[in-house]
Amino acid sequence: MLYIVSTPIGNLKDITYRAVEVLKSVDLIACEDTRKTGILTKEYNISTPLISYHDHNKESRGKHIINLLESGENIALVSDAGTPAINDPGFNLVRDARNLNIKVTGVPGACAAINGIAISGLATDRFCYEGFLPVKKGRMTSLEKIKNEERTIIIYEGVHKIEKTLKDLKEYIGDRKIVILREMTKVYEEYIRGTAQEILNHFKENPLKGEFVLIVEGFDKKKVKKTNKYSKKP
Repeated sequence: MLYIVSTPIGNLKDITYRAVEVLKSVDLIACEDTRKTGILTKEYNISTPLISYHDHNKESRGKHIINLLESGENIALVSDAGTPAINDPGFNLVRDARNLNIKVTGVPGACAAINGIAISGLATDRFCYEGFLPVKKGRMTSLEKIKNEERTIIIYEGVHKIEKTLKDLKEYIGDRKIVILREMTKVYEEYIRGTAQEILNHFKENPLKGEFVLIVEGFDKKKVKKTNKYSKKP
């Protein structure tokens, strides 16, 4: 069986009892970085062997893991942080296992996207997940879709591209509210709320560090209609 096991997104205490039990009981743990997962397994006295499975070896290592699963071994898949198969090569492994009728089950837990929108203060009844925006090809198309998206939008971004993404969002969505979360669940968790320009101003005075989750307010047709109504000339 393949277990999809969620791990903490920052605070090592944010792991479930069941996750620890599963990680101890399986034959093998497939992870993005054995060094990072090794910190977690050491913390919880988990002695299960680790094997790397990441974007650069997903084809060859994925076949090896599938062979082990078909031979009857139980394997846990984890990511460096959060829930596997969300914006990482775990998707390929789950798809291949399902196509071969190998049993797959989830061990739910931490997820940066869900935690981010839950504490953002923006609408949570309808939302969509964009992950990392394209760097070049398709970026303008993605931004155009975000411009017209009525649901709350979740975006991931790294420290080296956060300023460019905020500048692009300013151009496409104007003054819609954005919440940025950094270092979630850690001691120095940071919450920033404002327009793209206001957040850019904040970063001029504060150093950029870490990984960011952006929660973007959806497009409100009612506001546009109301603005148009009162802006018409007599």
